[in-house]
Formats: sequence, C-alpha cells, structure tokens
Amino acid sequence: MGRLETADKQSVHIVENEIQASIDQIFSRLERLEILSSKEPPNKRQNAKLRVDQLKYDVQHLQTALRNFQHRRHAREQQERQREELLSRTFTTNDSDTTIPMDESLQFNSSLQKVHNGMDDLILDGHNILDGLRTQRLTLKGTQKKILDIANMLGLSNTVMRLIEKRAFQDKYFMIGGMLLTCVVMFLVVQYLT
Repeated sequence: MGRLETADKQSVHIVENEIQASIDQIFSRLERLEILSSKEPPNKRQNAKLRVDQLKYDVQHLQTALRNFQHRRHAREQQERQREELLSRTFTTNDSDTTIPMDESLQFNSSLQKVHNGMDDLILDGHNILDGLRTQRLTLKGTQKKILDIANMLGLSNTVMRLIEKRAFQDKYFMIGGMLLTCVVMFLVVQYLT
C-alpha cells in the first residue's frame, strides 16, 4: 500500500493489479487454512479459527483500503479531466451554451402561480359553500322546532306528528321516483324523435 501511494500515474495500475492479485491469493490461502483449522484437535480448534477470522478481517480491511484508494484516484482523474476541459474551452460572447433559458422557467413559474391561486380560490369557495350549508341547516332545524312547538300548542298529538313526519319521508321517495320516471320518459322521447 505504501508503494501504491508513491507510485506515478503510469505504474499505479500495475501496483494496483499486484496488490489485488496478492489479496486474492491470500483469500484462497485463508480458505485452505480455514479447512485445515477445522481439522485441528478440539482444544486447539477454537484458537486456530479465531486466528483465521482475524486474518480474514485484516485482509478485508486491505481490500477496502485498496477500493478507497481506487475511488479517490478515479475522482482525482475525473477532476483533472474536467479542469483541463474547462481550461481548454474557449468562450465567446454569443456562445449558445452559456445562455440560460429563462423564458421557459418564467412561463412555468407563472403557470404554477396561476394554478396555486386557482386552487386557493376553489378551496375558499368550498369553505364558503360549507359555511352556507351549516347556516341553512341551523335555520331549518330552528324552523322545524318552531313548527313542532306550534303544532303542540294547537293540540296535535304525538301520533299525528309522527304520521306527518312519516308522510314527509314517503313523499321524498315519491319525488325521487317521479324525477327518475320523468328522466326516462324524456330520454325515450329524445331517442325516438332522432
């Protein structure tokens, strides 16, 4: 690894390949050593296995150090290439690569603002409609209570009041059925006339 740090650009690949070959050779020998350590007598087996595991751990650290060095070297080479490319590039005042497309960004931003404002308006309208429905509900509840109070004052019994409420419930179904029947008749008339 010390040779790798001091190697020049031409020989760094050769040194990396030598180190990788050595690490691969050590791994293969460690596998054989692990097999041999399992054949040791039981009282020495645990100690031998521990030593083999420690060697594997050390070799894995070497492998990681090699990969980190390669990664740093690739990043450094890429930065040098980019630096050279940037220094060798000639810029002119009318170079199209240096312009920033602002018009599209501004149009996109203004469209987003319009959509945002539209959504705010829709939410506000929905909130106002819900508030209106709440106030209508309270008004209708108050009106219903007043009608029931007047009916009680006139002396109508609870039975008569329940019949009136039942009738109103039944009338709702008749109204819905009538609307559906009217729609069907209108559909049939339009269908046969065309």
